[in-house]
Amino acid sequence: MTRNFEDIIAWKNAHSLVILVYRITKTFPDYERFGLCSQFQRAAVSIPANIAEGYKKLSKADKLRFFNISQGSIEECRYYCILSRDLGFINEQVYTQLLQKILDTSYMLNSYIKGVIENKGLKD
Repeated sequence: MTRNFEDIIAWKNAHSLVILVYRITKTFPDYERFGLCSQFQRAAVSIPANIAEGYKKLSKADKLRFFNISQGSIEECRYYCILSRDLGFINEQVYTQLLQKILDTSYMLNSYIKGVIENKGLKD
């Protein structure tokens, strides 16, 4: 059982994704600071933030709504990863590393959501 959102493996994965996105977007061209960098960072931050917010919601429906928003932000990050590669802002190695982190985060969040749906250690 978790004591706070920081104990959730999906949150830990999402938080490390945010750190990675910030490190990578720091290398993007200056003219993208308020464009792709900002959008990518915002979407990445939204993932653990919504997991944290959903964690404290009392009803299963409220929890799942916030976790679903996180899922949407994960897919948004996946697109920004593809776009960054296609624009030449990241190479194939960085793309693969970032994409794998996004997919791992998605997998962990989906597992956590499944646990919520099945009421594993949670009250509705």
